Formats: sequence, C-alpha cells, structure tokens
Amino acid sequence: MTGSAGTAAERRGAAAMSMSGDIMRSWRAPGRVVAEMLAAGAREDRALAHLLIACGLLFVAQWPRLARAAAEDPSVPFEARLGGALMATLFMLPLILYGIAAASHLVLRAIGRPPGWAGARVALFWALLAASPAILVHGLVAGLAPGPTATAAGWAVLAAFLWIWGAGLAAAGAIASARPSA
Repeated sequence: MTGSAGTAAERRGAAAMSMSGDIMRSWRAPGRVVAEMLAAGAREDRALAHLLIACGLLFVAQWPRLARAAAEDPSVPFEARLGGALMATLFMLPLILYGIAAASHLVLRAIGRPPGWAGARVALFWALLAASPAILVHGLVAGLAPGPTATAAGWAVLAAFLWIWGAGLAAAGAIASARPSA
C-alpha cells in the first residue's frame, strides 16, 4: 500500500533525481544549490556521501588514462595502476579534502567571511560531486586523446570546479553571517 509519501523505491528514485537535478542546477546557480542544502540543515552524513560518491566517480574517471598508460608501458600492469588509484582516490583523497575544507574555513574566517565548518565541507564536497560529469569527460579525453586536448579539458574542469566551490563558499558564508550569534 502506498501512502502520500510513496513507496521506499519511489522515495529513493526521487532522491536520485534530486541529486542529479541539483548537479545540473549547480552548473547554472551553484550558490543557490549549496544555500538550499545548508538551509535544509548541514548534515555530516549527506556531506560524507557526496564526498565518497565524488571520489568513486573520480576513481572511475581515471580508468581510460590508466589503461592507456598500461598499454604504453606494460612494466606496471593495469591492475597495479588501478590499485594505486583506488588507494589514492577512495582512501587518501577524502582525508585530504577534509583538511582543505578546514583550511578554507580558517582562511575565510581570517578575512571576515567564515562559512562555518560544516558549510566549508558541504561547499567543497558538493563542488567535487557537481564537477564530476566534467571530470568523467576529462578522464575519457585523457585516455583517448592525451596531450593538448586533455590539458585543455583539465583546465576547463578545474575552472568549473573552482567556480562551483567559490560560489558554494560564498553562499555558505552569507548563511553563516546571517545567523544570529550565540
């Protein structure tokens, strides 16, 4: 029996559509998306999920480049390259990104516009997830057409990521400064 809230499968489907829709909206209005997330309540479980999904997609994005490198230099097999990429992206990168989020909060606090600890994490982790479609395209380009094309695609991905992250930090800072001080 389905109530007004729908079945569990329908709710999961709506959540997936919501996340993919939010990713697409982040390319047009990233600050608004982060502001909506923070207005709904900064939840660490959601931020961690965004981070781990983004790191997983980053890992997948490396496969074409790693396959090409293994074909060009078989002294290091593809599986070994995958193992190293797995360790780096799924185990080390999340720890590094938590540190970067904390550093961004401290830097912005020093200049008078702190996004809050949770706001800094949400902005960074969401920016990485929102940029993941471009990261996947870059991975494909790096595997199929290394050289200037891959470099240009990499710079475009970096610019998109920084734009989304910067807008998210600005939105988080605006929300944090609008809250009454305790």
